Amino acid sequence: MEAATNNLENLENSKFYNKLVSKASLKRLVYNNTKEVFQEFKKAAEHICTDTRKSLRDNNEKIKVDFKDKSEFEGEIIFAGDTLIMSMHTNVFEFPRLHNVMKTPYIQQDQTRSYSGVINLYNFLTDSFKYNRLNDSGYLVARVFINKEKHFLVEGKHQTGFYFDQFMNNPIEKDSIRKIIESAILYSIDFDLLTPPYDMVKETSVNEVFENSFFMKQKTGKRLGFRFQADHDQTKE
Repeated sequence: MEAATNNLENLENSKFYNKLVSKASLKRLVYNNTKEVFQEFKKAAEHICTDTRKSLRDNNEKIKVDFKDKSEFEGEIIFAGDTLIMSMHTNVFEFPRLHNVMKTPYIQQDQTRSYSGVINLYNFLTDSFKYNRLNDSGYLVARVFINKEKHFLVEGKHQTGFYFDQFMNNPIEKDSIRKIIESAILYSIDFDLLTPPYDMVKETSVNEVFENSFFMKQKTGKRLGFRFQADHDQTKE
Protein backbone atom coordinates (compact mmCIF):
# COMPACT_ATOMS: atom_id res chain seq x y z
CA MET A 1 0.00 0.00 0.00
CA GLU A 2 2.85 2.37 0.90
CA ALA A 3 4.60 1.64 -2.39
CA ALA A 4 1.41 2.36 -4.34
CA THR A 5 0.97 5.64 -2.49
CA ASN A 6 4.55 6.63 -3.29
CA ASN A 7 4.05 5.74 -6.95
CA LEU A 8 0.93 7.89 -7.07
CA GLU A 9 2.75 10.83 -5.48
CA ASN A 10 5.64 10.43 -7.89
CA LEU A 11 3.22 10.38 -10.82
CA GLU A 12 1.46 13.53 -9.66
CA ASN A 13 4.82 15.29 -9.42
CA SER A 14 6.09 14.05 -12.79
CA LYS A 15 6.46 16.14 -15.95
CA PHE A 16 4.23 13.66 -17.75
CA TYR A 17 1.35 14.16 -15.32
CA ASN A 18 1.70 17.95 -15.20
CA LYS A 19 1.86 18.21 -18.98
CA LEU A 20 -1.13 15.93 -19.42
CA VAL A 21 -3.28 17.85 -16.94
CA SER A 22 -2.27 21.34 -18.10
CA LYS A 23 -2.68 20.63 -21.82
CA ALA A 24 -5.95 18.73 -21.40
CA SER A 25 -7.37 21.47 -19.18
CA LEU A 26 -6.34 24.16 -21.67
CA LYS A 27 -7.91 22.38 -24.62
CA ARG A 28 -11.10 21.68 -22.67
CA LEU A 29 -11.38 25.38 -21.81
CA VAL A 30 -10.84 26.41 -25.43
CA TYR A 31 -13.35 23.80 -26.64
CA ASN A 32 -16.00 24.96 -24.17
CA ASN A 33 -15.43 28.62 -25.10
CA THR A 34 -15.73 27.85 -28.80
CA LYS A 35 -18.88 25.82 -28.26
CA GLU A 36 -20.46 28.69 -26.29
CA VAL A 37 -19.50 31.18 -28.99
CA PHE A 38 -20.89 28.88 -31.70
CA GLN A 39 -24.25 28.84 -29.94
CA GLU A 40 -24.18 32.64 -30.12
CA PHE A 41 -23.44 32.36 -33.85
CA LYS A 42 -26.58 30.25 -34.25
CA LYS A 43 -28.69 32.75 -32.30
CA ALA A 44 -27.31 35.66 -34.32
CA ALA A 45 -27.99 33.83 -37.59
CA GLU A 46 -31.57 33.15 -36.57
CA HIS A 47 -32.11 36.80 -35.59
CA ILE A 48 -30.64 37.99 -38.90
CA CYS A 49 -33.01 35.72 -40.84
CA THR A 50 -36.01 36.78 -38.76
CA ASP A 51 -35.21 40.48 -39.21
CA THR A 52 -34.67 40.01 -42.95
CA ARG A 53 -37.96 38.14 -43.42
CA LYS A 54 -39.81 40.96 -41.66
CA SER A 55 -38.23 43.49 -44.03
CA LEU A 56 -39.09 41.36 -47.07
CA ARG A 57 -42.65 40.59 -46.01
CA ASP A 58 -44.40 43.36 -47.93
CA ASN A 59 -42.55 43.39 -51.24
CA ASN A 60 -40.49 40.24 -51.70
CA GLU A 61 -42.31 37.36 -50.10
CA LYS A 62 -40.89 34.83 -52.57
CA ILE A 63 -37.27 35.39 -51.54
CA LYS A 64 -36.34 32.56 -49.20
CA VAL A 65 -34.39 33.49 -46.09
CA ASP A 66 -34.16 30.86 -43.40
CA PHE A 67 -31.96 29.43 -40.66
CA LYS A 68 -31.73 25.74 -39.81
CA ASP A 69 -30.05 24.38 -36.69
CA LYS A 70 -28.67 21.24 -38.32
CA SER A 71 -26.79 19.75 -35.37
CA GLU A 72 -24.75 20.56 -32.30
CA PHE A 73 -21.87 21.68 -34.50
CA GLU A 74 -23.58 22.94 -37.66
CA GLY A 75 -26.00 25.65 -38.69
CA GLU A 76 -27.32 26.60 -42.15
CA ILE A 77 -28.39 30.01 -43.43
CA ILE A 78 -30.35 30.03 -46.69
CA PHE A 79 -30.64 33.34 -48.53
CA ALA A 80 -32.16 32.98 -52.00
CA GLY A 81 -29.70 31.12 -54.25
CA ASP A 82 -26.96 30.92 -51.64
CA THR A 83 -26.42 28.88 -48.51
CA LEU A 84 -23.94 29.67 -45.76
CA ILE A 85 -22.86 26.68 -43.70
CA MET A 86 -21.52 27.49 -40.24
CA SER A 87 -19.61 24.61 -38.67
CA MET A 88 -17.59 24.26 -35.51
CA HIS A 89 -14.60 21.93 -35.56
CA THR A 90 -14.50 19.68 -32.51
CA ASN A 91 -10.71 19.80 -32.19
CA VAL A 92 -8.43 22.53 -30.81
CA PHE A 93 -5.58 23.88 -32.93
CA GLU A 94 -2.40 25.86 -32.43
CA PHE A 95 -1.03 28.30 -34.99
CA PRO A 96 2.23 27.36 -36.76
CA ARG A 97 5.33 28.95 -35.25
CA LEU A 98 5.92 31.08 -38.35
CA HIS A 99 2.37 32.46 -38.43
CA ASN A 100 2.21 36.23 -37.93
CA VAL A 101 -0.07 35.88 -34.93
CA MET A 102 2.74 34.11 -33.03
CA LYS A 103 4.83 37.29 -33.27
CA THR A 104 2.27 39.52 -31.56
CA PRO A 105 2.87 40.69 -27.95
CA TYR A 106 -0.46 39.15 -26.92
CA ILE A 107 0.77 35.64 -27.80
CA GLN A 108 4.38 36.16 -26.78
CA GLN A 109 3.24 37.09 -23.28
CA ASP A 110 1.37 33.77 -23.01
CA GLN A 111 1.77 31.22 -25.79
CA THR A 112 -1.20 29.18 -24.55
CA ARG A 113 -3.37 31.99 -25.93
CA SER A 114 -2.57 30.70 -29.42
CA TYR A 115 -4.55 27.48 -28.87
CA SER A 116 -7.87 28.00 -30.60
CA GLY A 117 -11.14 26.45 -31.59
CA VAL A 118 -12.34 27.09 -35.15
CA ILE A 119 -15.71 28.09 -36.61
CA ASN A 120 -15.86 27.82 -40.41
CA LEU A 121 -18.25 29.66 -42.73
CA TYR A 122 -18.67 28.03 -46.15
CA ASN A 123 -20.67 29.37 -49.09
CA PHE A 124 -22.58 26.85 -51.23
CA LEU A 125 -25.24 27.14 -53.89
CA THR A 126 -28.70 26.45 -52.48
CA ASP A 127 -29.51 24.26 -55.49
CA SER A 128 -26.58 21.98 -54.60
CA PHE A 129 -28.58 20.77 -51.59
CA LYS A 130 -32.01 21.08 -53.20
CA TYR A 131 -31.07 18.77 -56.08
CA ASN A 132 -28.61 16.62 -54.14
CA ARG A 133 -25.65 17.57 -56.35
CA LEU A 134 -23.02 15.86 -54.25
CA ASN A 135 -20.12 16.88 -56.49
CA ASP A 136 -20.73 20.62 -56.18
CA SER A 137 -18.14 22.83 -54.53
CA GLY A 138 -18.41 25.14 -51.56
CA TYR A 139 -15.91 27.84 -50.64
CA LEU A 140 -14.52 28.92 -47.30
CA VAL A 141 -15.55 32.55 -46.85
CA ALA A 142 -14.15 33.02 -43.36
CA ARG A 143 -12.96 31.14 -40.32
CA VAL A 144 -13.10 32.41 -36.77
CA PHE A 145 -10.60 31.39 -34.10
CA ILE A 146 -11.58 31.47 -30.41
CA ASN A 147 -8.98 31.10 -27.64
CA LYS A 148 -9.03 30.41 -23.90
CA GLU A 149 -9.96 34.03 -23.13
CA LYS A 150 -12.67 34.12 -25.82
CA HIS A 151 -10.57 36.57 -27.80
CA PHE A 152 -11.04 36.08 -31.52
CA LEU A 153 -9.27 36.27 -34.85
CA VAL A 154 -10.95 36.22 -38.28
CA GLU A 155 -9.25 34.90 -41.40
CA GLY A 156 -10.85 35.19 -44.80
CA LYS A 157 -11.41 37.40 -47.77
CA HIS A 158 -10.53 41.06 -47.28
CA GLN A 159 -13.68 41.85 -49.27
CA THR A 160 -15.83 40.56 -46.41
CA GLY A 161 -15.03 43.80 -44.60
CA PHE A 162 -14.47 41.93 -41.36
CA TYR A 163 -10.91 40.62 -41.30
CA PHE A 164 -8.44 40.49 -38.40
CA ASP A 165 -5.00 38.92 -38.70
CA GLN A 166 -4.39 38.98 -34.94
CA PHE A 167 -6.44 38.37 -31.83
CA MET A 168 -8.65 41.27 -30.84
CA ASN A 169 -8.05 42.98 -27.51
CA ASN A 170 -11.42 42.02 -26.07
CA PRO A 171 -13.53 38.84 -25.91
CA ILE A 172 -15.94 38.34 -28.78
CA GLU A 173 -19.38 39.92 -28.32
CA LYS A 174 -22.80 39.51 -29.91
CA ASP A 175 -22.35 42.63 -32.05
CA SER A 176 -19.11 41.29 -33.55
CA ILE A 177 -20.68 37.90 -34.21
CA ARG A 178 -23.57 39.49 -36.10
CA LYS A 179 -21.17 41.62 -38.16
CA ILE A 180 -19.10 38.57 -39.08
CA ILE A 181 -22.18 36.67 -40.30
CA GLU A 182 -23.62 39.65 -42.17
CA SER A 183 -20.27 40.31 -43.85
CA ALA A 184 -20.03 36.65 -44.91
CA ILE A 185 -23.55 36.79 -46.35
CA LEU A 186 -22.83 40.01 -48.26
CA TYR A 187 -19.63 38.57 -49.68
CA SER A 188 -21.45 35.39 -50.73
CA ILE A 189 -24.14 37.40 -52.53
CA ASP A 190 -21.48 39.30 -54.49
CA PHE A 191 -19.51 36.09 -55.14
CA ASP A 192 -21.21 35.20 -58.43
CA LEU A 193 -21.54 31.93 -60.29
CA LEU A 194 -19.42 32.04 -63.47
CA THR A 195 -19.90 29.94 -66.60
CA PRO A 196 -17.41 27.04 -66.54
CA PRO A 197 -14.91 26.79 -69.43
CA TYR A 198 -16.37 25.11 -72.52
CA ASP A 199 -13.78 22.30 -72.49
CA MET A 200 -14.88 21.21 -69.02
CA VAL A 201 -18.47 20.46 -70.09
CA LYS A 202 -18.18 19.62 -73.80
CA GLU A 203 -18.30 15.85 -73.33
CA THR A 204 -20.60 13.36 -71.59
CA SER A 205 -21.40 9.67 -71.92
CA VAL A 206 -24.45 7.76 -73.13
CA ASN A 207 -24.66 6.09 -69.73
CA GLU A 208 -24.93 9.43 -67.95
CA VAL A 209 -27.69 10.54 -70.31
CA PHE A 210 -29.61 7.27 -69.84
CA GLU A 211 -29.31 7.62 -66.09
CA ASN A 212 -30.67 11.14 -66.43
CA SER A 213 -27.94 12.15 -64.05
CA PHE A 214 -25.49 14.19 -66.10
CA PHE A 215 -26.79 17.58 -65.10
CA MET A 216 -27.27 16.50 -61.49
CA LYS A 217 -23.72 15.11 -61.24
CA GLN A 218 -22.06 17.85 -63.25
CA LYS A 219 -19.86 19.67 -60.76
CA THR A 220 -20.92 23.26 -60.16
CA GLY A 221 -19.14 25.94 -58.17
CA LYS A 222 -18.88 29.70 -58.23
CA ARG A 223 -15.29 29.70 -59.48
CA LEU A 224 -15.10 26.25 -61.03
CA GLY A 225 -12.40 26.18 -63.69
CA PHE A 226 -11.19 29.65 -62.78
CA ARG A 227 -8.37 30.70 -60.51
CA PHE A 228 -9.52 31.02 -56.90
CA GLN A 229 -7.23 33.41 -55.06
CA ALA A 230 -5.70 32.69 -51.67
CA ASP A 231 -7.57 33.98 -48.64
CA HIS A 232 -5.25 36.93 -48.14
CA ASP A 233 -5.36 38.28 -51.69
CA GLN A 234 -6.63 41.83 -51.90
CA THR A 235 -8.10 41.70 -55.40
CA LYS A 236 -11.44 40.16 -56.13
CA GLU A 237 -11.51 37.17 -58.50
